[in-house]
Amino acid sequence: MHQPTAPELEILKLLWQKQPLTARELHDELETVLGWGYSSTRKTLERMGEKGFVSVQVQGNKNIYLATLDKMTTLAGFAQDFAKRIFEIDGPLPVAMFADSKLVSAAEIADLEQLLLQLAAAQAATKPADSEEP
Repeated sequence: MHQPTAPELEILKLLWQKQPLTARELHDELETVLGWGYSSTRKTLERMGEKGFVSVQVQGNKNIYLATLDKMTTLAGFAQDFAKRIFEIDGPLPVAMFADSKLVSAAEIADLEQLLLQLAAAQAATKPADSEEP
């Protein structure tokens, strides 16, 4: 599965904190962050639904959105990808980097640590063995 784009991640972060939300509620809270119109928010939500990132429930004449991506798995994937691409870190990441996060609770830190260890192990298993120098 592909990682969410930056705007999709902003929508997911808000849903993880306050779901379920309507497109209007999402747009009103993220308008200054995303800097786009309501129709762009709706189109992004539609694409996120097609990708399986959110689910839609119809209540009366409103669409209600819920995140379907697991928060911890998604955040661990982003953290691991960032560490590998930017800092060329292949091993497990220090969980302490999430200690002051507004998005991750203290109870979720242990889950995140396990996910980061699993991701590092999976990357190590798929990494080709370095040839030995003479």
